[in-house]
Amino acid sequence: MVTVQLHKLIFSGRHGVFKEELATGNTFEVNLDVTYDENDQPYESLGTIVNYVTLFDIVKERMHQPSPLLEKIADEIISRIKAQYPFLREVILSIYKLQAPIGNFQGKAGVTLHKKF
Repeated sequence: MVTVQLHKLIFSGRHGVFKEELATGNTFEVNLDVTYDENDQPYESLGTIVNYVTLFDIVKERMHQPSPLLEKIADEIISRIKAQYPFLREVILSIYKLQAPIGNFQGKAGVTLHKKF
């Protein structure tokens, strides 16, 4: 198995259910792991492997589209990645709000979506 990883990707976005979040935006961290069988694809060129630049472009494009729920964003990113790379076996995607709108809260709040195919 091969796992391609993109971790600690930082994006600004207007995701959330509160008016303030949509108006001011927030900073988000994304972690992505995609796994496939090395026997499915030969290591010959970028066209025969999972290209992390393509993965980044898929994540970046979706993170710039406002959405109320992080779960919806994660699901749509995974669907787009699977459409691009149908041979994937597993995708794990985490999205964190780095300034969650919770009083006296320090840390990050987020979701992880884990899909096996």
